[in-house]
Amino acid sequence: MIPDTNALSAIADGQADAVAAARDVRFIAIPVVVLGEYLYGTSQSRRKAEYESWLSGMLAASRILELTADTAARYAEIRLELKRSGTPIPSNDAWIAALCRQHALPVLSRDKHFDLVGGVRRVSW
Repeated sequence: MIPDTNALSAIADGQADAVAAARDVRFIAIPVVVLGEYLYGTSQSRRKAEYESWLSGMLAASRILELTADTAARYAEIRLELKRSGTPIPSNDAWIAALCRQHALPVLSRDKHFDLVGGVRRVSW
């Protein structure tokens, strides 16, 4: 499963429903885009040290998904599909959706706009 940033934050904060949604998956795959957004957000937090410690453990138990040429091709396809349908989504979420398609993994997110992307299954909590 691929968490987006709101899911990663919810898991870090111990939100029971988000933790439960991520518990029974084979593995967590964190996109480098999500990692960047999360690090940016937590760098401004009063709980920065706590979040950094949690993230260190999470990264050790997860896979990091990097962007590749294959990801870029899928990103372009998704952006074009959504533009043609008049339903664009935030650019970073299009990268996350591209990784979901590329690796055939669902996204854990509360963002309903992932439902607009064909071939991507969203799991919420």
